[in-house]
Formats: sequence, C-alpha cells, structure tokens
Amino acid sequence: MNVSDIINYRLFNQQIAKTSFSTPQEIVSWMVAMQAQEYAMSKWAIGLRLNDVTDADVEKAFNDGQILRTHLLRPTWHFATPEDIRWLLELTAPRIRKAMAYYERELELDGNLFNKCNDIIGKALTGGHHLTRLELSDLFQNNGISLNGRQMGHVMMNAEMDCLVCSGRREGKQFTYALFDERASTAISIARDKALLLLAERYFASRGPATLKDFSVWSGLTITDAKKAGAMLDSKVFIKEVFEGNEYLLKRETLELALDASLAKKIQKSFLMPDYDEYGMGYIDRTAIFNPIKLSSEFRKKNPVFDRMIIVDGIIEGTWRRTIKGKSVIVETYLFRELNKVKSEAVKKSANRFVKFTGNSE
Repeated sequence: MNVSDIINYRLFNQQIAKTSFSTPQEIVSWMVAMQAQEYAMSKWAIGLRLNDVTDADVEKAFNDGQILRTHLLRPTWHFATPEDIRWLLELTAPRIRKAMAYYERELELDGNLFNKCNDIIGKALTGGHHLTRLELSDLFQNNGISLNGRQMGHVMMNAEMDCLVCSGRREGKQFTYALFDERASTAISIARDKALLLLAERYFASRGPATLKDFSVWSGLTITDAKKAGAMLDSKVFIKEVFEGNEYLLKRETLELALDASLAKKIQKSFLMPDYDEYGMGYIDRTAIFNPIKLSSEFRKKNPVFDRMIIVDGIIEGTWRRTIKGKSVIVETYLFRELNKVKSEAVKKSANRFVKFTGNSE
C-alpha cells in the first residue's frame, strides 16, 4: 500500500469518490458521527457525499429530527442519527465527564445543581417543546438559578451526557434543545464491549485505511480501548495493510472496489473541503493529503484563510472562502501553484457544485 492507495481508499469509504446513499440520514448513519460545530459547513460535509442534495434538504432533515446534533466523542458538536445517538453517548460520555470535572469544580457546579437544572429542563421541554439556550437560561433565572455563559454551557452539556436533551428544530437561525426521548425515540442502549466493537467496525468501514491511533484520537477513547476493539474485528471482513511501518485497517471489499480501473475514471477526487471535515478530522495522521510543495512567503501573505481546503486528486492544492451577498454566493480560491487545464477545470467544477448546493447563484 502506498500514499495514493490510502487516498483512493479513503475517498471511496468516505463516500466522496462515489456515493452509495441518497439522503442526509443515510450518510450520517454510514459515517456514525460527523463533526458539526461549524453548522453551515457541516451541512456541506453531508451534501459533499450525496448527489443533487441542497443545503435546504439537509436543513429539513435536521429540523425534522432525521439527523441530530449533540456533543460526542472528543467531545465537540457532532451529527448522529436517532438510532445511534444513545449508545454513542453512553460509550463516550464517561471520558467526557472526566475531562469536564476539573472545569466544573472551577465553575462551582455540582451534582445537586445539575439535578435541579435537569428537572427544570425536563418539565419545560416535555410535550414537544423546543427551547433556545437563552430561553432555558431565563427559566433557570426564574427558578433562582443564575448562571454565566460558561456555567450554562456545562449545565447543557451535562444534560446531553444524561441523554436528557439533544438538538431541536431551529427557530430562524437559533438552535434549540429538545427532549432526548421525544427526539430519539428509536435510540437504543448497547453493552459497552458490543458498542466499542460496533464503533470500530463502522469507523474503519467508513474511514479506512486508518490506524488504531487514528481511531483512538477520533473517538476520544483510550488507546487501550482502541486496541481491544481492533482485536475484536472480524479478520474475514477487515484486513491489515502496512505502510511506512504503521499498520492500517480497512474493509476487504474496499480493495476490490477502489482497484476497479473502469470505475476509477468516473470518481470524484477534487472538491471544496468544509471546515473540520471527516476527510481530515477522521485521522490524527493527515500527511497523506498534505501537498509536498513548499509554500512561498508571497503566497502566505496573500492567502487569507487556511481552514477550508481545496482538494485536487485527493490532496490539498489550496484554500477557499465563500462570501454571501444577497442571494449570491461568491467563492474565492487561492491555489498553492498554477494547475494544468484538467485540474483547473476540476477546481471550477468543485466551486460550482458548492454554489449549487447552497441553492444560490454565483
């Protein structure tokens, strides 16, 4: 296995090269969890992996509760499906709580306060009510609980860890919270070892080739847990490949799919990558997609952004930004170097595809 293989296999497994799905819910389910703190770009991360889906389609799926948003894994905001959200939280919440404990002591938050807040939240949201953070903060204030911004953040994250709340429908541009059991009625609990194996199976299926260290950092679980999960994987389904002394795991069927020469000519390998996209964030070692060229000081001065990457043939060839003016979306691209005609056309098509996704014009 070489760098080119790693890139191609990941593009296939992440559904970027060629998608097997048609709805936002299916993509989020395949990816298990998708980082989603930059909401607009996280919607594009879903759209990137589907054909003919718009921002409005993803927004509707979110508001309808087909995909949910909560703190998972490392933790940060992630999309997950109603079917997966409970076992994902139950598996990763203990590590998150340990990370939160120091700050909760600093903020003078304790279990008694969390319980009082949970009671208020539960009563307020029961019956399909969806409330913003500000509305919930006002409710706490009315009940004699005054919280600053940081304290409020921890109270709501605790409620998420308790599977009391998750995302509700948006009110304009405002996010709301909804009662977990009403929004994710199909969510199930899974015994820890089974959940650990399931997360590993779906991670390596959707992001392989990847290492156990990649899995550990992405999931927020310990390397001990990652090794335990790796040992439980079915060797008939998952194979190991070695590159530069590191052992990578991926599904066996990926090799057959990605090596199909006729299919390789039709796949998507160039695109505008969203902020925090799983094509980058899914791995601790991202060297496979780094461009080997040395950036000039002139380019560094002229290029105003480094968070949204232009991917050409699977590697970073520049950065991009979008500007919204009325009903138009302007895409500006900043390339590391001059590209040939074929690659330049691929960048142009990628920009047009993003604009089409937004439902606006350039």
